[in-house]
Amino acid sequence: MANQAPIRSFLQAAKAEETAPPLRVVQMEGLVILKIIKHCKDFSPALVTGQLLGLDVGSVLEVTNCFPFPVREEDEELEAEGANYQLEMMRCLREVNVDNNTVGWYQSTLLGSYQTVELIETFMNYQENIKRCVCIIYDPSKSNQGVLALKALKLSDSFMELYRNNNFTGEKLREKNLTWVDIFEEIPIKVSNSPLISAFMKELEADSGVTQCDLDRLQLSTKPYMERNLEFLMECMDDLSQEQQKFQYHYRNVARQQTQQQAWLQKRRVENMARKAAGEEPLPEEDPLNPIFKPLPEPSRLETFLLTNQISNYCNQINGVAGLSFNRLYLMKALHEN
Repeated sequence: MANQAPIRSFLQAAKAEETAPPLRVVQMEGLVILKIIKHCKDFSPALVTGQLLGLDVGSVLEVTNCFPFPVREEDEELEAEGANYQLEMMRCLREVNVDNNTVGWYQSTLLGSYQTVELIETFMNYQENIKRCVCIIYDPSKSNQGVLALKALKLSDSFMELYRNNNFTGEKLREKNLTWVDIFEEIPIKVSNSPLISAFMKELEADSGVTQCDLDRLQLSTKPYMERNLEFLMECMDDLSQEQQKFQYHYRNVARQQTQQQAWLQKRRVENMARKAAGEEPLPEEDPLNPIFKPLPEPSRLETFLLTNQISNYCNQINGVAGLSFNRLYLMKALHEN
């Protein structure tokens, strides 16, 4: 007699769902990437967003379709219309038997300036209903330099826990061993096409091994891109300096409060010695109602972490563009010598 498979209870099945494997790769269809690129480039330099649709299969998040969001407006009625538009689009896709499961969203950025509080809040709103969602970031300005600037991001679990508790003090960050590099996790992107599309693309390939795209990569002028990066970098440095001034002001207030506490305690001890000599009960050395014993709230370090992350991103972009520019210059030098 064959062994029967053990029957799992509902709690066991739910526990197995909770212990899903971590997300390892985001698999995107080529058509989805082309839609994202077209949408972002058509409206550049304005920032746009859109919905990602697909399936969550084990450690792979499959993105099989997407559609753009209407341009955002501040009017509440227009925002409600935007929400209705999303629901209507998903209903239409479901009717034609297209994947309509939301797996995240995409958005464009300018020179990698995406690490903001608004992005984190959007992630947290998505996390309420979708445990494993991603954000696809596309940078049209960087792509003009010959690099496909497309990346998939998610928030780290340790950062989300701190964000829910709204506790970004130095003590809590040291306890969780969280640094500025631990806010976002970049997930590798894998491009997938059906065999029919791959065969069609093979037919479209030009006979020549060199295309216009290859020639565009040899453009020597990177001045506008470098200048904008340096401008944004200086603005971030100024903002970071202001944030550091807040912490310096806080620590000065803490030192001043500690000095006041010591003076008050010394005065109280002298008073208690006099009361003991007179045979009276000593007074408590700490008075919770006294404002000098009230702990001063420490400023949040979230903005500092985001600015540091953004500064690192700008430095990496400048370093990458400078390295490619040197390669092109040396190539042109060799061609001129020959």
